[in-house]
Parts: sequence; C-alpha cells; structure tokens
Amino acid sequence: MAQKAKKDRAKSNTSTLNNLHIGTLAVNGVFLLFNLLFRRRSLLAYILLSIPCFIAEYILESTGRPKYDANTKALKSSGEDLAAPGLTEYMFDVIWITWASLVSVMLFGNWGWILWAIVPVYGAYKGYGLLGMARGMMGGNQGARMPEEQMAGPGNRRQRRAA
Repeated sequence: MAQKAKKDRAKSNTSTLNNLHIGTLAVNGVFLLFNLLFRRRSLLAYILLSIPCFIAEYILESTGRPKYDANTKALKSSGEDLAAPGLTEYMFDVIWITWASLVSVMLFGNWGWILWAIVPVYGAYKGYGLLGMARGMMGGNQGARMPEEQMAGPGNRRQRRAA
C-alpha cells in the first residue's frame, strides 16, 4: 500500500509541476509578446517582480519532482507533497499572484504591479501571527492571571462542587 501512495503522489506531483510550467511559460510569453508588439511596459519591474516567482517555481520543481532510478526506472523518491499547507501553499500563491499581476499590467499599464503588493503584505501578516504564537509558546502570558471563577478555591473538591 505504501508504494501505491508514493506512486500516486509522484503522478500528482508530475502533473502539477507540468501544469505549473506550462502556465508560467504561457503567461510570461504572452506578456513579452504584448510588450514587444502592442504596448511597452516596464521590463525592469517585470524582471524584479518575476524573480520571486521563478525562485518559488524552482524550489517547487527541485523538491516536488519525483526521482527515478536510471537503470531500472523504479521510483526512488516521490518528492515532497505539493498539496501540503504552509510554505508550499505560499509559494503557489506567489506564483499565481505574479501571473495575475502580469495580466493586470497588460490590461491596466504599469499600475497593475500594485496587485503584486499583496505578496509582502500577506507575508508580513502571516509572520506577525507566527511571532505572536512564538511569544505565547515562550511564556509571554506568564504575567496574565486567570479569571477568579476559573481559579481553584481553598478546600477539597467536594466543597468546591457544592459552592
């Protein structure tokens, strides 16, 4: 059964990565053709704001692509689960927001890059939440007192129940 699960994950990862690469090629190709043929957009902004997308895609490719034995063609590693929540999900979000930004730049001009501002804002929001959780785990609530009704009063358990 474990081998079947690995094969299913390998198949799912391969299809996800192929779709991701096709989508990236299509959106970036259309953007570059639009830039050359119809209207000029800032290529400097395109390069700078596409770098995180390409880095995320490279990381997803290197960790998620299944690896096979060269001689026997047997599955050696199915790769990391690309449907996992957390950082993997955030990397997909970066890629999709970059695609949406490219489309908005084609439609609305260089002001469309403002849509890409969602990425660092969301990252700061998630980072602030993690910082709060870390503070709580390190004992940030030591000074906080429990409400009086939750505090155990003097006496034994039977006396507290009767009260």
